[in-house]
Amino acid sequence: MADKPRVTIAILTIIVIILALVVVYAFLVQPAISSYISSKQISAYNQGQADLLNTILLQIQQAGYVGIPIGNQTLILAPVQTQQP
Repeated sequence: MADKPRVTIAILTIIVIILALVVVYAFLVQPAISSYISSKQISAYNQGQADLLNTILLQIQQAGYVGIPIGNQTLILAPVQTQQP
């Protein structure tokens, strides 16, 4: 019977440690991971936009136009030459 309080204290200590780890994860680790993922997604999105625009401009320079399929139609982009009066 003398070991019953020690076992109870050991179990409660383990429960407190587990709860502390859950709180640390919820307030420190998980937000850091979410912030890292968000910054990488934004970086990849911006890089994708830059790559797309550079590819379109390169194709316009090489071929004189670029066709972008939108649904069942095609949008054709070509450089415009304005005439100076």
